[in-house]
Formats: sequence, structure tokens, C-alpha cells
Amino acid sequence: MVEEIEEIIRECADRMAKAISHTESEFASVRTGRAAPALVERMGIDYYGSTVPLMTIAGISVPDARTLTITPYDRSSLGAIERAIRDSDLGVNPTNDGNLIRITLQPPTEERRRELIKVVKQKAEEGRVAIRTVRRNARHQLEQLQKQGTMTTDDLATSEKELEQLTAKYIAELDRALETKESDLLEV
Repeated sequence: MVEEIEEIIRECADRMAKAISHTESEFASVRTGRAAPALVERMGIDYYGSTVPLMTIAGISVPDARTLTITPYDRSSLGAIERAIRDSDLGVNPTNDGNLIRITLQPPTEERRRELIKVVKQKAEEGRVAIRTVRRNARHQLEQLQKQGTMTTDDLATSEKELEQLTAKYIAELDRALETKESDLLEV
């Protein structure tokens, strides 16, 4: 019985940690004005009739703070990569020199920064919802154990308190990540 409760709590913590890491990876895809491979690595590229992530067909490097270079493994994909970047919501104009694509990032305007902060806050809220959903599912599993008679009401109350502490811990971690991203966005 105790093992089942501990397993539910452990699985809950693991899923909450995954929700945090997913949200942080979502944050990384929001442009701050600094060059980062995360801005483009998951971008879908139409490659021979199927859509593939950019990172699977090209090497991405950051030669300086405001420049990204993309070197495709197959030169024939240069045009498709350039088109996908141009059509994306990054708001950049890539340059193609025949061997690689260079993206120079300009610092976002104040208005654009405010829009990006709204986007980041929305992603953070989605992360909070995911954490709360994990908590709700774990609570449901614990209640099922109590209904089956393998868990006492006191054990249920103790476990729910532990779940609440876990939830508060991960939401606080998410809020810290949000604060960091917001400060990055506001940095000129």
C-alpha cells in the first residue's frame, strides 16, 4: 500500500518535471533578440514532400550574439529552408550564399517585446495547467486506492498534502523560469 502511494507521488513529480522542461523548451523558441539555435531547430521544412524539423537536415551554429548560420547537409534543401524561415513568424530575412543561410537578428522593438511577453505568459499558463492536470490525475488515483479500501482517510489526507506541496514547488519553479524569460525579453 505504502509503495503504491509512493509510486503515485514519484510518477506525479516526474510528470511535473517534464511539464516544466517542455514549457522551458517552449520559452526557448520565443525570440529575445539574441541568437539561439532553439529559435529555428524545430521549424518544419518541406523536404522531398514531407515536413521535417530543421535540426535533422542542417547544422545550426551561432557565430556571434546576433547571427545564426544554418548549413544544410544537402545543398538542394537550401531553398526550402530559406522559404520556411522567411514564411515563419520570426520576422527575419535570411540570406543565402549558396552554401549556408545566415540570419541576422535585430533587437525587437518595445511593442514586439510586449507581444512576446504575452506569448511567454500564455506558454507559462499552459505549463501551470499541465502541472495541475498531473496533480488532479494523481489525486484521482489516490482516491481510487481509498475507495478500494487499501488506503485510510488519514493516508489520503497526508498524500494530498504532499501532492499540494509538490504542485506548489513546480509552479514556483515555472514562475522563476517565466521571470527569467521576461527579463531576457525586456533586455535591450
